Parts: sequence; structure tokens; C-alpha cells
Amino acid sequence: MTVTHPAGFVASAKASVLIESLPWLKSFAGKTIVIKLGGNAMGSDELQERFAEDMVYLRTVGVRPVIVHGGGPQITAMLDKLGISSEFRAGYRYTTPEAMEFVREVLTDHISGQIVALINKHGALATGIVGDHGLFTGRRLTRVNGEDVDLGLVGEVVSVNPAQVIDALDKGLIPVISAIAPDEAEPAQSLNVNADSAASALAIALEAEKLMILTDVPGLYANWPDTSTLVSSITASELRAMLPSLESGMIPKATACVDAVDGGVPKAAMIDGRVPHGILLEIFTPEGVGTEVVPGEGE
Repeated sequence: MTVTHPAGFVASAKASVLIESLPWLKSFAGKTIVIKLGGNAMGSDELQERFAEDMVYLRTVGVRPVIVHGGGPQITAMLDKLGISSEFRAGYRYTTPEAMEFVREVLTDHISGQIVALINKHGALATGIVGDHGLFTGRRLTRVNGEDVDLGLVGEVVSVNPAQVIDALDKGLIPVISAIAPDEAEPAQSLNVNADSAASALAIALEAEKLMILTDVPGLYANWPDTSTLVSSITASELRAMLPSLESGMIPKATACVDAVDGGVPKAAMIDGRVPHGILLEIFTPEGVGTEVVPGEGE
């Protein structure tokens, strides 16, 4: 009599998952995916480790991941430590010249370095790229949703030169990019660029296959706070119409997805960065996770 060990069932289930992912592995092989990593998605050592593993996995199976990161909680913690108050207006951090010095330090030295180090535990795979070193050009952001707002040294990306990112990808590296940009009107002045916006602009410039925005909620809700109204898929035009009704913190993320799809990126998604390996679930399973934004008919 032969008794099948329970581990056999586990192995079979794992094999089924691998086979299920095969069509997506084929469709994304050689394609570029831009992933915006928010500070809230880096809330624990475990999440950071899982994120690094996901990036290494993508690179190993032939996908070309590009990481654009923010660092809101980390910036707030640094400013609080220094006695500099944080103020948010229309979902953006009001940034003084004093604060900008420390914003840049946190993004480029602390967070980029940490992400690169985590990925490079698996081999020399990642490289840091500073946004204001020839990658982005920015302009001060003065209007949000049609209303004038003073945000200080907060900018939006107006042009992208992706040459150094493409060069890194062609060398088999994973670029890790901090979202800051020189002011086009005053090039010596760096701007605190919203990482969602920067990731969207870069995805367009790279002709990426997908933009993924990692956040700290499961996705977009049609009727927040009713959590049963999670939207799994929405067209860019439908999401654009919803923008004025969204919570202020979701507006930059949703706008980034709309802009990316309008700019030619086939798909964008907002997913919960707190879900371990949520990136792989979004890319390599038919169900995905979070909210996917796609072009509508005629778009």
C-alpha cells in the first residue's frame, strides 16, 4: 500500500500556481514595469524584505522592474525629530526651503540606499538614481483639481530623460529612483516631486507595460468608507470623473494612473503594498489585487 504524503498535495498546489502564471510570464517577459513604492508600504522589515524578493523574482523571470519611491512617513519622522512641522495641503506636503534639504537627504541617502541594499542581498542587482541628476525636470505645482494652492517647493514632472534608466535596465540592473527634480525656472533648486506623478511620467517615457502604485489601502472604493465597494477594474475616463470626490490622499495616486493610461501605458494599478507579494499576485494571477485602470473604448 502506498500512502501519499500530505507534502505531495502542497507540491502539486505550488506547481498549479506556477503553471497558472505561465501566460503572464510570457506576456511580461522583456517588458518594463514601473512600481511606485510609498513610504507606508515600507512599514515593516518583513514587508521590505518581501518587496525586495518580488523585485529579484521579476528580474529573474525576464521582467524589467523600475522602482520610484516616496517616503512620506520617513520624512515626517525626520522633520518631527528636527522640530520642523509638517503640513499637508490638497494631499501634498507643503515644503519649505528648510524642509527640502532634509526631504532630499531622507529620499536619496536613507530610503534609496535601504532599498538598494535589500535587493543587493540577492546579488549586485540594484542601483540608485537621483531624480534631480538629469532624469526629471520639474515645475512648481500651484494648482490642484482646478484650485490655486501654495505648496512651497513641491513640483510636478514636466520632462523626463530616461537614458540612464534605460542604460541600467539594459545592464540587467533594477533602477531605484528618488522622486526629486530640479526646478526648470531655477535649476539649482530641487523640488519635492510627488512620487506617484514621477512614476507615471517615467512609465510613459519608458513606454512601460504597466504602472503599479503601492499604497496602504486595498484599492479604490466606489463609495468609501463602504469597504464592500472595492473597484477591481475601471477605465481612465471613469476614474477621471471620480477624481473630485476622492479622499485627498488618493487623488495623486488616481491621477497618476489616469495620466499613465492617457499617455499610452496599457494598464495601471493601485494595490495594497502591505500585502506580502501583492506585486506578484497583481502581475501573475488572473484575479490580481487592488484596482486596475485601463483605457476605455476610443481612449
